[in-house]
Amino acid sequence: MPFKHFLLALAVVAIWGSNFVVIRLGLNTLPPLLFATLRFAFAVLPAIFFLKKPDLPWRLLASYGLLIGVGQFGLLFLAMRGPNAAISPGLASLVIQTQVFFTLMLAMRVTREMVKPYQWLALLMAAAGIGVIASHTDGSATPLGLLMILLAAFSWACANMVGKRAGRVNMLAFMVWTSVFAVPPLLVLSLMIEGPALMAQGLAHADALTWAAVLWQAVGNTLFGYGVWGWLLARHAPATIVPMALLVPIFGMSTAAWVLGESLPGWKLLAAGLVLGGLALNLLWPLRPWRAAVQLEGASK
Repeated sequence: MPFKHFLLALAVVAIWGSNFVVIRLGLNTLPPLLFATLRFAFAVLPAIFFLKKPDLPWRLLASYGLLIGVGQFGLLFLAMRGPNAAISPGLASLVIQTQVFFTLMLAMRVTREMVKPYQWLALLMAAAGIGVIASHTDGSATPLGLLMILLAAFSWACANMVGKRAGRVNMLAFMVWTSVFAVPPLLVLSLMIEGPALMAQGLAHADALTWAAVLWQAVGNTLFGYGVWGWLLARHAPATIVPMALLVPIFGMSTAAWVLGESLPGWKLLAAGLVLGGLALNLLWPLRPWRAAVQLEGASK
């Protein structure tokens, strides 16, 4: 992979990791469901006027938009709301990565394949990491917050299964057109749960930092992040690109510590090591034959 492409991939995972701190800053002013509504609204407009709708059924686009919008980000924002959030940004960036294992289990159920021994070990390592988080009550995560992030991860995994049915498409156009279906339900939920008064108050107090957080979510996280990631996947083997996603929680936890002063005691590092170790095992173990084949091909030339 050319060095410029490596830097692009690094920029994407840095944006995705630091995004959890940006969410926390935006939630200081905006109610969570309104914040999520604005995030997807700005992802749609004005980009939708310049990107052709993917040649996919409307129901597939709607399913993905609902799962990502309401299921993943709606729950994520609710868990991270307010000064007494149910989970800290650093831990949220770590726990949400369990979507990899939920995706694995859903895929196994669909294809009827057996879970391989290394995958069981990876699952046990990640579960142990989640157990370490659940056993500590220092304010970094509550049981409810942990449950909400796990449900958000499950929604993300379900969206991955829907996205897999889409096949190879323009990922940027796909994200924009699926975001259309995230906006109405999020807006309705915001009106019902948060109410017009709280929504108006949040908008009235929104400053430049708040709107920057919204735009970071829409433009940086969605349009740039997913667009560049899809562009890289189209030019390189997934085995080269996908493992870099392991850096997302590292950027998330380090950015939370740097910007928000989130502590990193030993138990958090242990939990991160277990979850990331499980993720690494699940992602990298299958690559051994692929890397061996590449090395053999290179040696034969």
